[in-house]
Amino acid sequence: MNYGIIAKVIGSLLIFEAIMFAPAMLVGLLYDETSAIVFLGVMLLTLTVGLVLQKISGSSKSIRAKEALIIVAGGWLAVSFFGALPFYFSGAIPSMMDAFFETMSGLTTTGATILEEIEGLDKGILFWRSFTHWLGGMGILVLTLAVLPALGVGGFQIFKAETPGPVADKLAPKMKHTATILYTAYLGITLLETVLLMFGGLSLYEALVHTFGTVGTGGFSTLNASIGGYHSAYVQWVIAIFMVASGINFSLYYALYRNRLRDIYQNEELRFYLLIIGTATLLIFFNLQWEYHGSVFTTLRHAFFQVASITTTTGYATVDYEVWPQFSQSVLFFLMFVGGCAGSTGGSIKVIRLLVLVKLIRREIMRILHPRALVPVRIHHRMLEPDVIASVTSFYILYLLIMAVGTMLLSLEGLDLTSSFSAVAATLGNIGPGFGFVGPTQNYAAFSTPAKGLMSLFMLMGRLELFTVFILMTPDFWKEQA
Repeated sequence: MNYGIIAKVIGSLLIFEAIMFAPAMLVGLLYDETSAIVFLGVMLLTLTVGLVLQKISGSSKSIRAKEALIIVAGGWLAVSFFGALPFYFSGAIPSMMDAFFETMSGLTTTGATILEEIEGLDKGILFWRSFTHWLGGMGILVLTLAVLPALGVGGFQIFKAETPGPVADKLAPKMKHTATILYTAYLGITLLETVLLMFGGLSLYEALVHTFGTVGTGGFSTLNASIGGYHSAYVQWVIAIFMVASGINFSLYYALYRNRLRDIYQNEELRFYLLIIGTATLLIFFNLQWEYHGSVFTTLRHAFFQVASITTTTGYATVDYEVWPQFSQSVLFFLMFVGGCAGSTGGSIKVIRLLVLVKLIRREIMRILHPRALVPVRIHHRMLEPDVIASVTSFYILYLLIMAVGTMLLSLEGLDLTSSFSAVAATLGNIGPGFGFVGPTQNYAAFSTPAKGLMSLFMLMGRLELFTVFILMTPDFWKEQA
């Protein structure tokens, strides 16, 4: 195991994080807050540790699969630890476990919070809190590959371990160029939403914070009432549309830029994703209209917003959906297991895996009807390899296993079955709010320290597609090859 190269890459990652503290420090200075001093101190500490780690030399510059897995998991843990220090040292979150939970939630774009009163915190702290969504949305390590070309050697191993979805494809021959393409699209969407939100009356600070939460599909807000606190139909529509846009595979924006419209139209995952959102919105809309007979446009807006929020695993809210009819709640509950497209900032299972599952079920039905028929599973007009199908199937099995074990463990907190199951689904799927004890008007503050640690692990596992973390727990991983 080349621990030298592991330390070197994680050191580079911490140096990058130290630089990323600067915007939050500037916000603190702008508003004359004591948090600016805290950010400066944490920046210097993180930079020092990063430089020390970078001095550790490895035996080779290449990064193998094992090293990549340790870099990804270890990198996320390291960044989460140092990212939690501003919350802890500023006094915004007095408990280090709570600060770590909040930071892990931000970086994994989960949006689960232990904070009960948000609006009284320093703006610099709240800016950093939401900025973690933007950093973690497309993957801190992919971002590092984009800005630190020296890490491009063996970078695709990191990219594969980091990227959401069953397969990871390069958009360009060099890993650095692939990461640059993805982040160009990411930055473009960020700038566009920020401008549109400012047109809706939000300040630059408010627009940036909520754009970070939208584009990163995280859901942290500066208001206790989330997006509903603005009472603005325009703001809600803008955020809802950009939540949907952020749940789309970012490589399709590159295809749009290259005018490859046929690639976009023929993308089965995109069509299935939009079909799920459209169908769920209509189901909830008609159910709410049947029960409450409210304004058509208001009902449609709330239905679309919550469907977009849960499907893309953003977690923003305009209303308390737990007062909605049971049918509408059940639709939202199902959407917790959908997620965004592969290659997007969304979490959960991912639409591509659901599409593969549907096609596998169809294949088995065809085999029963026509025993001698050969029915291949095709996605985007390409036949899936058996190892990809096996990977998708094993992902489902592991996901269900973690859900079951996690629910039992959280039930030890004295929660009812719905709340326990929902808390696991909300953290493992990187959604944030769920149902019951962790509903849209609740938070995670009352959980015990071990439970918060367990859910932090769930958030990391969900963000890194389960196996990246799970494999590190197996004894075989740590055995040196002869």
